[in-house]
Amino acid sequence: MATTLHQLRCFQATLEHGSFTAAAATLGYAQPSVSEQVRLLEQGLGMVLFRRVGRGLVPTEAAWALQPHAVAALAAVEEGARAVASVQKALTGTVRFGVFHTARLYLGSELVADVLERHPGLRLELIGPHSVPVLDQLRRGLLEAAVVALPFGDQDATVRPVLRDELVYVSADPARVRASVTPSELAAAQLVLPDVSRREEDSTRQQLMARVQAVGGRLHPRIEVEETETALDVAATGLADTITWRGVLHRLAGRLPAMLAWAPLSPPLYETFAVVHRPDAELSPGGRAVVELAAARMTQLDAVIRRGSACRPRHTAG
Repeated sequence: MATTLHQLRCFQATLEHGSFTAAAATLGYAQPSVSEQVRLLEQGLGMVLFRRVGRGLVPTEAAWALQPHAVAALAAVEEGARAVASVQKALTGTVRFGVFHTARLYLGSELVADVLERHPGLRLELIGPHSVPVLDQLRRGLLEAAVVALPFGDQDATVRPVLRDELVYVSADPARVRASVTPSELAAAQLVLPDVSRREEDSTRQQLMARVQAVGGRLHPRIEVEETETALDVAATGLADTITWRGVLHRLAGRLPAMLAWAPLSPPLYETFAVVHRPDAELSPGGRAVVELAAARMTQLDAVIRRGSACRPRHTAG
C-alpha cells in the first residue's frame, strides 16, 4: 500500500500535538479521519507508530525514524507549489515566435521591449524570415505561435485575425501617385520588388500577378531584392517604384526618405494578418504572454491604418 501525503500530514500533526484530537483540530479534520489515516500508514509500513498511554499517544521508535522523512516530503511538496506559483508570477523559459519579414517590420523592437519589460525572465526568439519556413516550423511544433497572412492553409490551427492592411504604390515621382494605380499601369511600371528568394511562394506577389494577368499584362519587375527596406531605398532614387503595405510605411515612417509618397491600387488590395498556433499543443505561460503582446501591437496598428494615418499623406513629397 502506497504512503500518501495526506497520511504523512496526519502523522506529523499527531506526532507534534500528542493526540488524534489535537491533530484533527490543527488540520481541520474530524478526529476519526486522522486516526484512520495514521492506521492506514501503519498498515502500509507494517509498523506501529503510536502507543496509547492514558489519554495520550507515545511515538514509537519507528515514528521517530519516519519523522525526518515525513518532514522532508511535505517540505518538498510545499516548495514545488511555490515554484509553480513563481512561474505564474514571473514567467521564465524560451518562447520561439514566428515572424515573416513583413511581420517583423510590424512588430520589430517594440514586441521585444514589451516582453522584456513585462516578463524579464523570458527569453525570446523571433524566427523568420519568410512565411513558408515559418509555417513549416509551426506545423512541426518547432514554434509555439506565429504571425501569418490569411488565408492560412492549416484547418486545424487556432487563428486570431489582428490586422487588415492595404497594399499601396510608392514612388519618388509625385506624378505617379496623383491617382490610384490600375493593373495596367502596374504592368507598364518600372518596379523594384522584395522577396526575390521566395517570389514563387510570396502571397503578395501572387495577388499582384493575378491582377495584372487579368488585364492581359505581365508583372515583370526590373529590380528584385530581398528586403522591403532596400526596395524603398531604391524607390527613393527615382529609378523604380515599389509596392508595399501601409502598415510598413507607418512603422518605417521615421526612416523613410522624405521624397517618397504613395497612392492606393485600383481596385484596392487588402490582406489580413493573424496570430496562429496549433490547438493540439497547449501554449506555455510564456507563449500565451507573447501571443497577447503581439496581438495587442498588431491590433493597435490596425486602428491606426483604419483612421487613415499610416504614413505621410499620399500624393505629397513632404
